[in-house]
Amino acid sequence: MTNSWVDIRNANIVLSMGGNSAEAHPVGFRWVMHAKERSDAILISIDPRYNRTTAVADYHTWIRTGTDIVFLGGLISYLIEQDRYAHEYVRSYTDAAHLVKEGFGFEDGLFTGYDEVRHQYDKSSWNFDLDEQGFVRRDETLQHPRCVFQLMRRHYSRYSVEMVEKVCGIPQKTVLQIWDLIAGSAAPDKTMTILYALGWTQHSVGSQIIRTGAMVQLLLGNMGMPGGGVNALRGHSNIQGLTDIGLLSNLLPGYMVLPNAKAQRYEDYIQQRVREPLLPNQVSYWKYYERFFVSMMKAFYGDAARAENNWCYDWLPKLSEPLYDVLYAVNDMTNGKMTGAFCQGFNILAAFPNKAKVLDGLSKLKWLVVMDPLANETGEFWKNHGDFNDVDPAQIQTEVFRLPTTCFAEDDGSITNSSRWLQWHHRAAPPPGLAMTDTGILAGVFRRLQRLYQEEGGAFPEPILNLTWNYSDEAHPSAAELAQEYNGRALADVEDQGRLVRRKGELLNDFGELRADGSTSCGCWIYSGAWTEQGNMMDRRDNSDPYDIGVTLGWAWAWPLNRRILYNRASARPDGTPWDPARRLVWWNGERWVGADVPDYPVTAAPEQGVKPFILTESGTGHFFSSEWLGEGPFPEHYEPLESPIDNNPLSPNNPLAYHNPVARVFAEDRDSFGSNRDFPYAATTCRLTEHFHYWTTHVLLNSIVQPEKFVEIGAQLAEELGIAAGDKVRVRSKRGYIDAVAVVTKRLRPLTIDGRTVHQVGIPIHWGFTGVAKKAHLTNTLTPFVGDGNTQTPEFKSFLVNVEKI
Repeated sequence: MTNSWVDIRNANIVLSMGGNSAEAHPVGFRWVMHAKERSDAILISIDPRYNRTTAVADYHTWIRTGTDIVFLGGLISYLIEQDRYAHEYVRSYTDAAHLVKEGFGFEDGLFTGYDEVRHQYDKSSWNFDLDEQGFVRRDETLQHPRCVFQLMRRHYSRYSVEMVEKVCGIPQKTVLQIWDLIAGSAAPDKTMTILYALGWTQHSVGSQIIRTGAMVQLLLGNMGMPGGGVNALRGHSNIQGLTDIGLLSNLLPGYMVLPNAKAQRYEDYIQQRVREPLLPNQVSYWKYYERFFVSMMKAFYGDAARAENNWCYDWLPKLSEPLYDVLYAVNDMTNGKMTGAFCQGFNILAAFPNKAKVLDGLSKLKWLVVMDPLANETGEFWKNHGDFNDVDPAQIQTEVFRLPTTCFAEDDGSITNSSRWLQWHHRAAPPPGLAMTDTGILAGVFRRLQRLYQEEGGAFPEPILNLTWNYSDEAHPSAAELAQEYNGRALADVEDQGRLVRRKGELLNDFGELRADGSTSCGCWIYSGAWTEQGNMMDRRDNSDPYDIGVTLGWAWAWPLNRRILYNRASARPDGTPWDPARRLVWWNGERWVGADVPDYPVTAAPEQGVKPFILTESGTGHFFSSEWLGEGPFPEHYEPLESPIDNNPLSPNNPLAYHNPVARVFAEDRDSFGSNRDFPYAATTCRLTEHFHYWTTHVLLNSIVQPEKFVEIGAQLAEELGIAAGDKVRVRSKRGYIDAVAVVTKRLRPLTIDGRTVHQVGIPIHWGFTGVAKKAHLTNTLTPFVGDGNTQTPEFKSFLVNVEKI
């Protein structure tokens, strides 16, 4: 979230798209209702299904799953052509005026530099035009044909309202009505917030869908504003913390990245990551990357990390692939390239695509360790559960070890929620039986491995032998010690221009105290400030809101620097006065930036200095043009899901390379596993229910009573065509397998006219499996394709093809 759950109450318009927060986030959804009660906020729900969010929405439309970029791209074109964007905001705070260098282009669905063999882009032409000083050239009139604004205008001119109806299935009248409502939030005294969840994420173009939403908010001037922003609604209570702390395979803590294979030298790695300003006087906070990196390596390796050995840089793995994620791991399992695996808090058999492939991979391991509080499908993959998991245990050689872990209420620690709040919780009860905390289990594994290396040697032992382990209880590091480690401390006196900032041994106050000379240690730079010399900031519970704007700086702690709304300098005009005096957030008082929130900005930078609000980018501006970060192109472009109910991409009908995302993660082994719309004519999407939480609550009797049995939602017209009545048993089949379920025949799903043909959509809840007290069922991911987003490898659970038949 760029803003917070509470801040939703400040919105005038709430766009719920790619999410169903009333269903999946019922507690957080109260802030949407607060917005409606406080200011008559308009709630717009755009979804393939009529759902619980839709039920209280003011405006709603059905949309074909996987086509969100078309709707949002059309909105971008509408805002520009109808002159309904926030002019001063766009000119001052975005890259709209930046010039792109000659050689960049787009034709027939592809950007310049596409390599058909490697399924990747050479991005060398995706760069800004720089002057002799290394600063980006700009055209403040926004008229230059190579300025970002004009390039974006031309790119989305193809996304007409007629095209939106053709691709998304939304009537033109409805499209224009919703666009008109949204355009109203470009006014200085109006804001719109966007709420999305896995309905945007779980696509082969998921990252680009989210980017398109961010571009809309930049055009409208809603980034950094109270009631604005682009807000990801996380599916678990600590998924935000997972990515923050670097648990994705290509990340280091604090969104630093593991080096790639081309950066064997430390100097090359730092040169790749450090971002010098592209405009005068800009912060470009990633120019401090080396401070973050060195402090992290000191946390990892202590005295072993020194300047003369490049802070142990050689000990880090170098990635030959941009991202070695779970898709890669499962693919390696199925090819017999993996000996064993740990599944920690991850029910991979139920939660990853193409159950048959995951089952095959697990069956080829020599050993599997499952760390979980509950017995789950992954831990019992080797058991025969009849039709729901039809295997022969005698043919599976994998040895499975189940290590029972605690749940959150059985240990101290912090949880980072969607709002980036780190909230401390205290142990409420001891764990049952032999259950241990994850920390204790992993500590035991590490210490055993380290002892084996000490006693027996082995290949490349240095990273294991030199890892710091300075905990009071080596067998079980406490949550408090770990929190202080990721906060950071001074390893020597830290000075700034001769002034003592922090004494040796003291906890750091924030990441501004980090140094690149080895004098500071910090496990996760964005978390610096969470546990300082003043104590545990995460454990605070003061909900005072002195400006009545939903900013409670004394409640818990938010990264970075306890800031509740990112880019909040953008809530004020270039002269430092608020865009909306009735919704003041931060402002210039003549000497410094003050206000309700912690300024996301150098507090003494006077407006006339021209420092821009987006301090993490090299130019200080919000970017419409992504010069290198995303794999598909600088501007989001619509591509059809890997399994599409139509035969080409209507935006690029003559180029088969532009039918699907040209850089989607597809393995050669899976190219024959995708179904055609001739055999599987219906578009399917997955969803969640309030009554169940993933697969966990199928162990809870009360939840299993209120939602006892797996079902699928089928539109009334499709049900009539297939002779299916409510309550009938149906079989839903894809190219990967089938599931049986009860049919819920409903008007919540309607047929859409797409590119001249009728497309029916089917909704399938993800819950139920073959463990727990609920009625056993087929796993939904039996149906889903093994394909990932071109940037994150997030699986495409939200768009695939099925057939439906009555049993």
